[in-house]
Amino acid sequence: MTTPLTIERSRSATSDPDADSNYFSIRRALSKLGPGWITGASDDDPSGIATYSQVGAQFGYTLLWTMVLSYPLMAAIQEICGRIGRVTGCGLAANLRKNYPRPVLFFVLLLMSAANVFNLGADISAMGSSVALLIPGATKLFTLAFGLISLVAVLFIPYTTYAKYLKWLTVSLFAYIAVAFIVHVSWLRVLGATLIPRMAFNQESFVALIAVLGTTISPYLFFWQASQEAEEVKNNRGEKALKRAPAQAHVQLQRIHIDTLVGMAFSNAVAFFIILTAASTLHTHGITNVATCAEAASALTPIAGRFAGVLFVCGIVGTGLLAVPILAASAAYALSESCKWRTSLEKSPDKAPGFYAAITVATMIGLIMGFLRIDPVKALVWAAVLNGIVAAPLMIVIMMMASSRKVMGKFSVPGYLRWIGWLATLTMACVSIGVFLTWK
Repeated sequence: MTTPLTIERSRSATSDPDADSNYFSIRRALSKLGPGWITGASDDDPSGIATYSQVGAQFGYTLLWTMVLSYPLMAAIQEICGRIGRVTGCGLAANLRKNYPRPVLFFVLLLMSAANVFNLGADISAMGSSVALLIPGATKLFTLAFGLISLVAVLFIPYTTYAKYLKWLTVSLFAYIAVAFIVHVSWLRVLGATLIPRMAFNQESFVALIAVLGTTISPYLFFWQASQEAEEVKNNRGEKALKRAPAQAHVQLQRIHIDTLVGMAFSNAVAFFIILTAASTLHTHGITNVATCAEAASALTPIAGRFAGVLFVCGIVGTGLLAVPILAASAAYALSESCKWRTSLEKSPDKAPGFYAAITVATMIGLIMGFLRIDPVKALVWAAVLNGIVAAPLMIVIMMMASSRKVMGKFSVPGYLRWIGWLATLTMACVSIGVFLTWK
């Protein structure tokens, strides 16, 4: 009898050894991807799509250089957060509770939760508004449906299973890359705009810059990646916090490094091409303000024609359903770790009631915000701006934690990572100050 095992053995015996070697090399590389890859995939959420579309429409190619600037900064700060979670076996909030005064913990919780809930509400509203492009009708009804679907899914489906299928919807984001090779693009101008930073020192430019940085270097992702690394320690037999099991350090820190670099590269590549596509389509046709989901979807018209709306909706809904649980869960992780509640997206609600109650409350507040009379595209962009402003003080606390031997033991972050992390923090602080100084 022929069985799958004998077929596999036969294929292994007759296949090309080099091909087998390449296959296993790819599998080994993919096995190194974990929280950093999920973080990168969720970073291009509806807020990101709207922000990048608006920046491309308003400024053309001018701000493409921000993707080059933000990549090492976001990769460094995310790797630092991942290291904190893996070294200590705890998320950021738990480490704050254990090692810092309560006012610092409450300050961080307030900033992060406010940004998360606003971002969450904007994302849910955007999903409802985008579906209304295909099915004209009650936008509020679609918004309510997506809020409830997101909540039910995170309550009853393990997140690793949920995310595995949702990633297929986000494949539609690659349409932005395809458009760039169909429409006319001045690649010399693109190269110049990518490598040579240029921007006007006015309110519009600084708001756009803080929005771009806020949607790439987002506070909720700091908490998410640290907590996910801590969960990896709890859920995998034989793995321990590196402070307790230093022999595991080389393998785990290398995995975090590769995982984060690849995840953030994926995120920024998609973001780069969304800006480029919007610049090559909307901006060149005189559309410099993306006021509706329909206008944002029209950037995909050169490749999808009348199906542009379908592609856009797939991207918004896919990234929204992926990001909304992360936004709610990152706030819940922070609150639960502060209160010493059990946390895990892989456990059922009865095993972690406080954690799931926090997710429910955050989602419901975000859903209520979706019913306010706020333009969904503007709400998404301002959610990114709020993230950017909130990021700087949170990053100061994270960098102090990552450099502390009390918190990290002998695994405090190495010099090069510390320098880039503080550079990222200084950049966010300077841009935030620039927004306030140019505000009219």
